[in-house]
Amino acid sequence: MLRSKSASVSADLILGRRILALGASLRALADGPLAGAAFEMGSASSLENLPPGAVDLVLIDADAWDAPALAACVKALSALRAAPPVLMLGESLPAGLVRNLLRLESADILEAPYTPEDLKAAVLALLAEAQPVAAAPSESASRCWGVTGAVGGAGATTIAIEIAHALAVQGGKDKSVCLVDLNLADGAAAAYLGCAPTTRLADFGHAADRIDAAMLQAFVTPVSKGLDLMAGVRDPTAFDAVGRDAVLRMLEVACEVYEYVILDLPRHRRSWTLDALSGCDEVLVISELTVPALLAARAYSDEIEDGLSTGLRPRIVLNRLASRMFGPAPSMTEAEKALQRKAEAGVSSDWEAAAASANLGGPIAQHRPKSKIVKDVQTLVERLAAQPPRRDASAKAA
Repeated sequence: MLRSKSASVSADLILGRRILALGASLRALADGPLAGAAFEMGSASSLENLPPGAVDLVLIDADAWDAPALAACVKALSALRAAPPVLMLGESLPAGLVRNLLRLESADILEAPYTPEDLKAAVLALLAEAQPVAAAPSESASRCWGVTGAVGGAGATTIAIEIAHALAVQGGKDKSVCLVDLNLADGAAAAYLGCAPTTRLADFGHAADRIDAAMLQAFVTPVSKGLDLMAGVRDPTAFDAVGRDAVLRMLEVACEVYEYVILDLPRHRRSWTLDALSGCDEVLVISELTVPALLAARAYSDEIEDGLSTGLRPRIVLNRLASRMFGPAPSMTEAEKALQRKAEAGVSSDWEAAAASANLGGPIAQHRPKSKIVKDVQTLVERLAAQPPRRDASAKAA
């Protein structure tokens, strides 16, 4: 049976939120991108003496009102002791009105034409700003591990998921681990976990200075008690749309909020790759047991080591080890000869368990807890967790 689960933090953040909508056309949003919110239709007079906490967001359709009515709305909001977040949208947005609106503590504008996704992202950002910031663990407790494949299809995403799940179970605390899928264009972590990514990471754009712990929580998807996922929907332009500073700021904040941050990294280098790797305590290069993959793993590990020049030595993990008496696949010893270095660990082959978990949605440890993959990854996690951190917390994602 294929998965039917679709967890989305955006739905959780919007569900039950009280939205005061000014403009009849906004009513349709209650059945569209803002489904689940409690809508109340109002007018400028609805904003006068609005009690603190009475609504969670004010939506204003600028095209539904004339200039004096819009000015009255902004004046009424400015006079409130604690104005709620405000989003004004429309085709005609007078500059003076916009300037006055943006003087409010929490306000934004969305100029038409815009997509439902654009609207939802703007609403989520405003709601997130109003959320209490989760208490962060001490910086010294934060650890970041990077996982990347030597070749395509080496199983890096699967192993990253199993590592993150094992750490979350081991921690036994709420929101202790964040898995970050940095394959921005076509990452598969959300699909493997049966989760719905919250938005395009391109929505971060180049506004690195706006990313904080509250905003981060608006863009993560809860997977389990201890595990959150940061992933974006498929977007072929994402690598160009998401700036280097935004990626690094996102990782920096994640390391402030979570005890462990696991990065599922793309193979091909981006403008932020070496910076992200330099903030990792461990870097795992995942390789298949084929000669081309082993040669690629050796070369890739050398490239990372030379590029960082920090003494951080990537650890090579051999994936899909098969028990065999005879056959074409190299043994662990033979693989290490090709690598010209010791492999950190091997992960057994169990195609049925991996395929079943991918189809059902969730880590292998959830659907096939007795799989050799689960045991091998647990051994690897215990060994790495016992190592002292290789980086000071202040250097993470710097």
